[in-house]
Amino acid sequence: QVQLVESGGGLVQAGGSLRLSCAASGRTFRSGAMGWFRRAPGKEREFVVATAWNGDSTYYADSVKGRFTISRDNAKSTVYLQMNSLKPEDTAVYYCAASDRASRLYSQVTYSYWGQGTQVTVSS
Repeated sequence: QVQLVESGGGLVQAGGSLRLSCAASGRTFRSGAMGWFRRAPGKEREFVVATAWNGDSTYYADSVKGRFTISRDNAKSTVYLQMNSLKPEDTAVYYCAASDRASRLYSQVTYSYWGQGTQVTVSS
C-alpha cells in the first residue's frame, strides 16, 4: 500500500557528497517512520539511519554518525539522506524503508515497505 522510489545514487570520489531521495506514495500514516539501510558487497544488509515522521526520534548507525543526515519534506512525503565525507566503505546498495510503527527503528523487521535500492559507489 506504500510505494517507495529512491533516487540520487551514483559514483562519487572519497570525501565527496551525495543526496539520496526517497519519495513515498500511497497509504499515509498518522505516525510511523522511515529509514535507510544498505548492503555492501559481501556483507549483510545493515541499518544506517531512521527517523519518526511525527517526532524527533532519529537514530544513526555509529559508522555514519556525523557524516550522514536524514531529513524530510512532509509536504512531498519525501525523505532525504545527505551523505557527506563519503568513504569507500560506504559503497553499497542503499534502500529506503517505511514502517507504520515508530519503535525499534534499527530493526529490518520493523519495516513493511521497501524501495528498490540505489547504488552508491565511493572510489578512492
